[in-house]
Amino acid sequence: MKIFNTLTRVKQDFKPIEEGKVKIYACGPTVYNYIHIGNARPLCVFDVLRRYLEYRGYDVTFVQNFTDIDDKIIKRANEEGTDYETVSKKYIEEFWVDAKGLNFKPATVHPLATENIDKIIEIVSGLIENGHAYEVNGDVYFSTKTFGEYGKLSHQPLEELEAGARIMVGDIKRDPMDFALWKSAKPGEPYWDSPWGKGRPGWHIECSAMNIRYLGENIDIHCGGLDLIFPHHENEIAQSECFTGKPFANYWMHNGYINVDNVKMSKSLGNFFTVREVAEKYGYEPIRYLLISSSYRSPINYSVDIIEQCKAALTRLYNCRDNIDFELKNAPEGELDAEVKAMLEKRVEQFNTALDDDLNTADGIAAVFDLVRDINSNVLGKGQSRQTVEYAAKVFDTLTDVLGLVYNRKEEKSDSEIDALIEARTQARKEKNWAEADRIRDELKDMGIILEDTPQGVKWRRS
Repeated sequence: MKIFNTLTRVKQDFKPIEEGKVKIYACGPTVYNYIHIGNARPLCVFDVLRRYLEYRGYDVTFVQNFTDIDDKIIKRANEEGTDYETVSKKYIEEFWVDAKGLNFKPATVHPLATENIDKIIEIVSGLIENGHAYEVNGDVYFSTKTFGEYGKLSHQPLEELEAGARIMVGDIKRDPMDFALWKSAKPGEPYWDSPWGKGRPGWHIECSAMNIRYLGENIDIHCGGLDLIFPHHENEIAQSECFTGKPFANYWMHNGYINVDNVKMSKSLGNFFTVREVAEKYGYEPIRYLLISSSYRSPINYSVDIIEQCKAALTRLYNCRDNIDFELKNAPEGELDAEVKAMLEKRVEQFNTALDDDLNTADGIAAVFDLVRDINSNVLGKGQSRQTVEYAAKVFDTLTDVLGLVYNRKEEKSDSEIDALIEARTQARKEKNWAEADRIRDELKDMGIILEDTPQGVKWRRS
């Protein structure tokens, strides 16, 4: 597998630190509001990364944090007349509603920043001791000029970064590029005791602490949105490598922005949508499909027309899978068709080749639709053996599961119950009891079951 590494700006062969194992850290949400579709893109993209590596046989440890103490959370708590814990707990619960809807596979660990204050204090203390940080009136800052490689992820030398920064009036930092590791508590704010007095951690140090605690001092892949490259990930590298003396992450992966009707999504422009808002209109799965339908590094456009196209594409996938189930009901026993097996194996190779190329989900999805075409043309309605149809189902399910798609196959009524109703309708038609046949059809329609009379028998699918 090749990965485009933001650190080197080239595609590199992926070589894990430990053979057969992969350690991934993905920056999670700051829990002060519902997640928006911009938050959902890394959620879905790097869920596919994790699923694909597991499919290829790796033992993956995947860590995604929750930032549960932050200026935004404190501001929201003050607005709502409550405390930061109530706010963060509420929006973590809301996160899981959306994450489940998007078919996000829970991480190995979902640590909270507030659960790791001891590790944060340990790292900050170490940075002060080795001369990379300094304390002023209860605040602790990282000294960027003590890290000669500062700017290596964003590919900007410190001098250029400094040109865009300035010290605010009353700022006590030694240098405009220095950043807070620990903030002294303001009146009414939550705080923890530390060697520098009562206070709370800065944002950047939280992720370093959780990385080091749950994955170790050197990890395989660190990922997140493009907007996190600078300053968040740049600062993570600086403080982590100055603390450990080791490379922090070997590969950095960053997903592109979301555009809405070809304009970058922004609260200030009013084109800002939460996942919940979009899901209420179109469902969650079309959102997931949209967010993985293009190269993860490219910008992606959201519009009503595009989300409708995603729904139509998913319908094709669901129809194929439902037709496989119908075919299985009457498929005879027999040998696995060697030609069909070879044909479907080529689609698996096509899929693997696509995702091996820097997680090219767009071409991966194209491989799945080529698979659907092959199944429709060579398996369905061709009198193939049960073994052949089951093999097609296995390939279809495996590839769509890697992408996290086709996960809403409803089971409100069991297949056997639906089959019994269809058999009753068939019998009523034989007896020319048209009223009863129509009644059963209407009952099935109300259950979301669509019938199709074919020469091979009655086919059904869920709407």
